[in-house]
Amino acid sequence: MTTRKAEEDFWPADRPQPSRPARSRKLLIGVVVAVVVIVAAVATAVLVMGGEEETGGGRSTALPTVFTPSMANRDTAGLARRTADPRPLAEGEVFTPAMKSVGYRKYAFTLAGSDVSADCKAVTWGARLQADLAKHGCNQVVRGAYVSRDKAHVGQFIAINLADQEGAVQIVRDLNPEAETGFVVPLQAPGVQDFGRGFSAAYAQVYGHYVVVAWVQRAGGAQPANLNEMIDVSLAVEKPGDFVWGRLQLLPDARRTS
Repeated sequence: MTTRKAEEDFWPADRPQPSRPARSRKLLIGVVVAVVVIVAAVATAVLVMGGEEETGGGRSTALPTVFTPSMANRDTAGLARRTADPRPLAEGEVFTPAMKSVGYRKYAFTLAGSDVSADCKAVTWGARLQADLAKHGCNQVVRGAYVSRDKAHVGQFIAINLADQEGAVQIVRDLNPEAETGFVVPLQAPGVQDFGRGFSAAYAQVYGHYVVVAWVQRAGGAQPANLNEMIDVSLAVEKPGDFVWGRLQLLPDARRTS
C-alpha cells in the first residue's frame, strides 16, 4: 500500500513556474484535474489509464497515464478565431533552428523528427475525437519528437489548428483519457519508436484556436520518482509552442499597439 508521504511526493503540491509570465499552465494535477485518483499503489496508475495498444493495422493507440489540461490562456484571446490568423502553420515556423534544441533546468532535448499534416484524421485515432476535429475545423496537426541528450527521456510536441477557441476547448476535453475518445498518434522518429508504452504524462493548453500538448515520459516508459520530473521535462518539450506569441504579434491590433 502506498503511504500518504509517498503519494505526496509523487503528486506534488507545488510545481515550478516557468520563467515566462505569459505561460500560465500546468496547474497541479491534484488542483486542476482530480482525474487520476490513486487508491492503491501509485504503480498501478499505468494499468488504470496508461500504456499502448495496437489496432489491427499496427497503428498506435497510446494514451498518457496522466493528463493535465489548462484553461484557455487569456493573453492569447486575440487568436480566438482562425479568421484573424488564417495563414497555415509551417514546419519551419514551429520548429525554428532555436527549437531544434530545447531545455528546461537540467533537461536538454534534441528534435528527432517533425511533421505537419493537413489530414487530422490520419494522425489521430478514435472516432469521436476525429469527428470533433472535423466539426471544429481542424486543418493541421503539427508533431515533433524529442529525445534528451542523455537518452533518458523522450517527448512529443503537438499543436492542433482549429477554427476557434471553443473548438480548441472541446478537443482538450476529448484528449482527456477519461473521455475515452482517442488521442494523437505519436510521431515515429529515431529514439522514440515505442513512445507511449508504460508511464507517460501529457499537458494540454488552449492558446486561442490552437491546442498545444507536451507529452513526455522516461525512455522505455518507467515510472518517474514523482511528477515534478515530468513537469520539468514537459516545460522543455513544449517550447515550440512559442509560435503562438509570434502569431499574436502579427495581428493587426498588435502591430498598432507595438
